[in-house]
Amino acid sequence: MKKLVALLLTLCLCLGCVAALADGIAKENVKIGFIFLHDENSTYDLNFLNAAKEACEEMGVEYVLKTNIPEGQECYDAAAELVEDYGCNIVFADSFGHESFMIQAAKDYPEVQFCHATGTRAHTENLANYHNAFASIYEGRFLAGVAAGLKLNEMIAAGQFTAEEAKIGYVGAYPYAEVKSGYTSFFLGARSICPTTTMEVTFTNSWYDEALEKEGATKLIANGCKLISQHADSMGAPTACEDAGVPDVSYNGSTVAACPNTFIVSSRINWAPYFKYMVDCVVNGEAIAADWTGTIQTGSVELSEINEKAAAEGTAAKIEEIKAKLENGEIKVYDTATFTVKGEALTTYLADVDDMGDFVGETEVVIDGYFHESEFRSAPYFDLDIDGITLLGA
Repeated sequence: MKKLVALLLTLCLCLGCVAALADGIAKENVKIGFIFLHDENSTYDLNFLNAAKEACEEMGVEYVLKTNIPEGQECYDAAAELVEDYGCNIVFADSFGHESFMIQAAKDYPEVQFCHATGTRAHTENLANYHNAFASIYEGRFLAGVAAGLKLNEMIAAGQFTAEEAKIGYVGAYPYAEVKSGYTSFFLGARSICPTTTMEVTFTNSWYDEALEKEGATKLIANGCKLISQHADSMGAPTACEDAGVPDVSYNGSTVAACPNTFIVSSRINWAPYFKYMVDCVVNGEAIAADWTGTIQTGSVELSEINEKAAAEGTAAKIEEIKAKLENGEIKVYDTATFTVKGEALTTYLADVDDMGDFVGETEVVIDGYFHESEFRSAPYFDLDIDGITLLGA
């Protein structure tokens, strides 16, 4: 039945709206359907929810929110419902595992634009109405790492531990490139300030599991980690830090209200610029990029306000200094002179940019002395294990 409705919808659009599509769609006729893996209890999904409401309300376009949609057939069903029952002409999904179902929906509803965060296949699928988006959040993670390094130095100077004991703990969701890129850039930022920094990483194998994330942070603290960060979506790790009095750098939004004594800063992707971009494209009859990468300059990579109660003195000024150098290209996050892999300098690397399901690298990404992250596609593909970082259980 859904396929029949899709064919009829396509026929109607083809017969009656070709000229309108070529010229764009009037803004008052734009309607966006959003598919979220979780709800506002997940810091990850809350970040998307807030951006969706902000962008749509600012632009004056209608929107429909669907929360708690698993990475399964439910995603396709939600997308079909948004098109058939709600009349959405743009559908957006926010989780990696939604991708195959969004691609199928794009094939079944060719006159609707399907946009997907963190996906990898838009540039190889070659569907005119399917698009991936991400941001250079590794730059935001690096800046958050600078704040962490400053805090480590402050604690060392205060005699709380020695320089050799400057170990960070990191709670990761999965050992995917997106997570590895995030914790590596954070680590490199911290080590650029505190050169003796090391890191331990534990994985929960879940994007959202408050109990496991809290357990992971507690384990890292027991292992002697002096500061904790995360790529996981609940308040589990920040809460463990607040309970233990250990400094914390969170992700996707400030946790200062719940963790006033330990929260330092948070990095996040601001998705509002992308949501406005995709609406503008549809309104103006322009193609949405197959891969769109937001940056600091586009307002897509942000840090929260710094909690001066927990942060080291001078953190705000130092972050602004490093941010300016990232923007003008003076600093490259993955400068190969700043790290080694198994004791060797990285001079070449074939990354698995074209995600064909074979996990085989085909694209040279070490050029001009640095790893070019998120330049050949929007989603991260940095999946190296660099020296100084220990993966627990690996």
